[in-house]
Amino acid sequence: MISFIHIKNFKSLKNIYLKPSNLNLCFGMNGMGKSSLLQVFLLLRQSFFKGTLQENGLLLQGGNLVTIGRGKDAFCQNAGKDELMTIEIRETNGAELSWQFRYESATDILPLASLTSNTELTNISLFTPQFHYLSAEHLSPQSIYPKSEFEVTRHKNLGIKGEYAVHYLSHFGSSTKISYPNLHHPKAYSDTLLHQTAAWLGDISPGTKINVEDIKGVDLVRMGIQFETEEGYTNEFLPINVGFGITYVLPLIVALLKAQPDDLILIENPESHLHPKGQSTVGRLMALAAQNGVQILAESHSDHIINGVRVAVKESLIDKNNVSVYYFDRKQSSHETKITHIEIDQFGELSHYPEGLLDEWQNLLMRLL
Repeated sequence: MISFIHIKNFKSLKNIYLKPSNLNLCFGMNGMGKSSLLQVFLLLRQSFFKGTLQENGLLLQGGNLVTIGRGKDAFCQNAGKDELMTIEIRETNGAELSWQFRYESATDILPLASLTSNTELTNISLFTPQFHYLSAEHLSPQSIYPKSEFEVTRHKNLGIKGEYAVHYLSHFGSSTKISYPNLHHPKAYSDTLLHQTAAWLGDISPGTKINVEDIKGVDLVRMGIQFETEEGYTNEFLPINVGFGITYVLPLIVALLKAQPDDLILIENPESHLHPKGQSTVGRLMALAAQNGVQILAESHSDHIINGVRVAVKESLIDKNNVSVYYFDRKQSSHETKITHIEIDQFGELSHYPEGLLDEWQNLLMRLL
């Protein structure tokens, strides 16, 4: 698990230090640097798997996780002429790594200036199969979904757009049991992944039942959705004929339910397309997974996400020390990101309430009165 990160001269992250906990929630207005923090992890991982990080440098485009552009797009505009970009990571197992990259404006690989390490790169969670990333852009509702034996059966990956979530449920849904009791939904028919996923979906869209099956002879899988009625269940609906939020949140629920201790999960905008109650449910589920030793970094704009987590702390579903809230702001004079670390006490109260965090409802209400 990552316990410390130092980033210098990456985009608006001029010089920041963070000590991540299990669940890390990044809030702030648009354009304040939240996505940039996640992009640092994505750049490191894609550079590692493309073979450039070890000797050549930081790959800014041409990978499958993120595209930044050229050196001028990645380097902080306020960096001095001879300054380097620095990324330093420490883990709870004692592993430490530090990279420095030189500035070149027109190249799509920032040249490696130095690498300091006390361990193999594969000892860092960022570079192991336990890393998972769900981007803000999920696969839209489909009539049929793709399969990938390589991603699903070998690496147990859902895809960065959640495109393999249905295949994952088809392959593991009935055979895999959720081993952590705190993740068991009280309305689930069993502790299998498929039934638990449906039960958690039911908190977002009541009475939801999902059916998945392989399509024989082709590398495709289908999903049907039914809804509970007084007489039983409706006929199956195709995902394209059901609310967008159900298929959007499905990969996120599966990722959190299947997560194991020391997994590292990056999530962008978990609240998208969800009713406020569904957003708070996602916050609660993230808290439950994090309490089991999963490390989560989530970028969000939702009051309901953070309030779902706050309630989880108050109800002792997650230890307050396993949650960190980071509020991202920007210095107008220099366009540099400023990050405020906010702690949550045992009653769910925040240590700071920066302007722009949880205050828009009150601001609008005052204008209505």
